[in-house]
Amino acid sequence: MTLQHRITQITRDPNLSPKQKSNFLALEAEASLPYMALSDAVTEAKESGIICDMFEGNAPFKPRYVLPDYAKFLQNGSEYLELSPVQDLDEALNALTIIYHHVPSVTNIPVYLGQLDDILLPFCQGLDPETIYRKLKLFWIMLDRTLPDAFMHVNIGPTDNIVCRTILRVDAELKQIAPNLTFMYDPQITPDELLQIAASNICECSKPHIANYPLHANSFDEKGFGIVSCYNSLPLAGGANTLVRINLKEVALKASSVDDFFNQVLPHYCQLTYELIEARAKFLHEESNFFNSFLVKEGLIEESRFAPMFGIYGMAEAVNILLGTPSNHYGHNAAANELGHKISKALDAIVKSTPVKYGYHGLALLHSQGGMNVDKDVTPGVRIPYGTEPNPIVHIQALAEHHQYYTSGISDILTIDETVKANPLAMMQLCKGALSLGFREFSANVASNDLIRVTGYMIKLSDIASFKQAGSRTNTTWLGAEAAVNTKILERQPRVIAHEQSPTHAK
Repeated sequence: MTLQHRITQITRDPNLSPKQKSNFLALEAEASLPYMALSDAVTEAKESGIICDMFEGNAPFKPRYVLPDYAKFLQNGSEYLELSPVQDLDEALNALTIIYHHVPSVTNIPVYLGQLDDILLPFCQGLDPETIYRKLKLFWIMLDRTLPDAFMHVNIGPTDNIVCRTILRVDAELKQIAPNLTFMYDPQITPDELLQIAASNICECSKPHIANYPLHANSFDEKGFGIVSCYNSLPLAGGANTLVRINLKEVALKASSVDDFFNQVLPHYCQLTYELIEARAKFLHEESNFFNSFLVKEGLIEESRFAPMFGIYGMAEAVNILLGTPSNHYGHNAAANELGHKISKALDAIVKSTPVKYGYHGLALLHSQGGMNVDKDVTPGVRIPYGTEPNPIVHIQALAEHHQYYTSGISDILTIDETVKANPLAMMQLCKGALSLGFREFSANVASNDLIRVTGYMIKLSDIASFKQAGSRTNTTWLGAEAAVNTKILERQPRVIAHEQSPTHAK
């Protein structure tokens, strides 16, 4: 199909809004540019599906993910945006609404909206709870309607405060796909009552993610971090300049044995992945002029705090190929699980010993990539293949050891039977057990909910059902619709949480 034909199709598509057509036309324009220079080996690995640039574009003129220091923005205002320092909650919400439209990402919509309870709490003094509720509810609705993208992400917690509780209340009431939401949990700070509210919200709307705050915080320096897009943890006032992923299934198919995989094939394709990372980061940092933006000049981001994400997927298939076992052994068999852990450990060693020119303290960050809508016959990240999941406790125990290695994000989505709605305490106990075993974050879908997670972002099943006939006002419904067909997300098996058990008790 020619470029002109593709453009004609976009302009005449009856299910796309004018804004959505503009976005797709822009992608076609960027894709028409020549790709940056690569070696023949990298090009071959890319074309054969072993490494993937995540469709970030042939000329990366903006980072994949950007995490501005919104607290500094509210405190100082912005010369570029002609905004004075904020004085009250109305001004804070107005200022954030403005700057969000000036924060780029791979989706052209901001993937990080800030640690909202921390940055808004100073402006809530003297306001009664219902006033705060009304203002935040209108803000939440505005976000979903004007920035309709499920990769947009808010962080709250681990402290107990009125803004955190109000956001949890609003999110459960509205059940929107956007914004995505992570609740930070710290057992030394967060009361069980607040964690129970977050767990009960999961029962109602499959949100929020619950993040292991101490584990994340210890992985980054004192300037902090944020969780963005699906579940990706990155340096605050920085972000990810690029994400390149490696298909472990395809790597395993190239190996003649387990030893060959570890000693020759995996290091070779990791080296090619790094070559692609360096080429993409070089264009962004040296040729795109992105780092001349007002976000840098006003101190909201720092070029040195951007890092490449070294992504992996297809762990389950790689393990089963290397062991020659049936496709359902990963996640169920001790030897298969141990080999998976060994692969993650080897990847961690490679990433922590390979310098990059534009990295976080000179390094890339390892990432368990949650899959894409185009993936077929390969499982996201280190997840257990959909439809073969064991009970939630065995599921958590099988995968917990992986989480220590994936600094820039890892996610396992448990699908829980709807009976948990009658016993939300069981969801909280399952969450606490998972985090105590080393999970970086706890995520779950409840089988009867319309709102569910795909890779880590949210969709409504009702939107998928109507998408082909009526389109969707949200930018991510089409991704979810394709993922439902290609990646078999709807084949996830609901499991009942065993009474009186948590992952730490069922050894």
